[in-house]
Amino acid sequence: MRIEELTEAQRQYYYIEQCHQWVAGREKALGRPLTAAVITFGCQMNARDSEKLTGILEKIGYHMVDSESADFVIYNTCTVRENANMRVYGRLGHMKQVKRKNPDMFIALCGCMMQEPEVVEKLKKSYRHVDLIFGTHNIFKFAELIYRRIHEEKMVIDIWKDTDQIVEDLPNDRKYPFKTGINIMFGCNNFCSYCIVPYVRGRERSRQPEDILREIESVVADGVVEVMLLGQNVNSYGKNLEEPLSFAELLRKICRIDGLLRVRFMTSHPKDLSDELIQVMAEETKICRHLHLPLQSGSTEILDKMNRRYTKESYLRLVDKLRAACPDISITTDIIVGFPGETEDDFLETMDVVRKVRYDSAYTFIYSKRTGTPAAVMENQVPETVVKDRFNRLLEEVQTIAADVCSRFEGSIQDVLVEEVNHQDPELVTGRMSSNIVVHFKGDASLIGKIVPVKLTSCRNFYYIGEPVQA
Repeated sequence: MRIEELTEAQRQYYYIEQCHQWVAGREKALGRPLTAAVITFGCQMNARDSEKLTGILEKIGYHMVDSESADFVIYNTCTVRENANMRVYGRLGHMKQVKRKNPDMFIALCGCMMQEPEVVEKLKKSYRHVDLIFGTHNIFKFAELIYRRIHEEKMVIDIWKDTDQIVEDLPNDRKYPFKTGINIMFGCNNFCSYCIVPYVRGRERSRQPEDILREIESVVADGVVEVMLLGQNVNSYGKNLEEPLSFAELLRKICRIDGLLRVRFMTSHPKDLSDELIQVMAEETKICRHLHLPLQSGSTEILDKMNRRYTKESYLRLVDKLRAACPDISITTDIIVGFPGETEDDFLETMDVVRKVRYDSAYTFIYSKRTGTPAAVMENQVPETVVKDRFNRLLEEVQTIAADVCSRFEGSIQDVLVEEVNHQDPELVTGRMSSNIVVHFKGDASLIGKIVPVKLTSCRNFYYIGEPVQA
């Protein structure tokens, strides 16, 4: 069969094999293994993409290491904030010296940052030691692009503006053997005024439900007990399918998979959180009792400027519905302080929501201009001193409430999925409750990947010390 007649996945396996032969030849000539490192910036979507990059590199024959002096170093970039870009440029400046010592090494860049044309132009002009540049839409072509770089012996750039193509049947290397992320959709249609993501990740495109179910069944057969369903806005899953299927309906199907014990998902946009989804969360015991529901601001006026398409009141009603349906649910959130035009009254509206919802935790951010977004050119940018004062007040309030909320489980017995041996004390293991709260208790490596009943004896603000319960 000619390569033109192969499916996209088959094509990539062809290039994996070609690269594998090249790596084997290089290793023989050098008398040592070739090494590779994947450096990840950003969100869970990027972490999942890095598992795919790692899987392909391993299949090609590279030995994975943590060192940036490896024979192949790839940076999977984030561009949500401009300082993330500056961190990458700083790394590349350092790597120029590293490559002088090892001129045969490959340096690659991928991810959201590469979707910005001005970034690619800067790399072409000032960072000629980079070998390979690609974006978010064609990560599945990684092996083919490596093959091109090997044979063309010059910088390879392959950036797609957008795509409707989804190719998932390729190698990936899970960080944990017992849990993994599963992409259910890509892109975003929301265009929040502060956010660059829709411009670099493209429009929403949902995977076919049967492909998602088949992938989950496959990883469960390989030992996975918990999956995290990933998308920029999972609540809008299925709207662009030829045969629409709601996210709630997809969850029902996933919960029927034998051997799968826990289901998580993120991120949820409040404007698309349906009554149907809340009902499914209440009824399906495999769905973890944790929801990340970004607020961003408690001021309806600021929410409108952010193009969030909900109000303070509608957000609070959603929380009431969630708590009525799932009384034990843990709610976490994202909050931006100092958005253009934010007044003290607007900020106090945010503080009011924090006190009413009583989040288990909140990721708090100082607003920073993101070139290319509508918010970057808005008038009434808030002075830095004012923003820092508000941020500190918010952080104190969030932490005080979270410590109190977290303590509600003290004395109870909770199921904990053990993730690892504790880094500070090798006699302890560390895991997470369904609510995503961390628990440390006595145990050893034999418990990793197992769900263990644990009595929570002591709350330490944001985590617990516990004792395993004997069966």
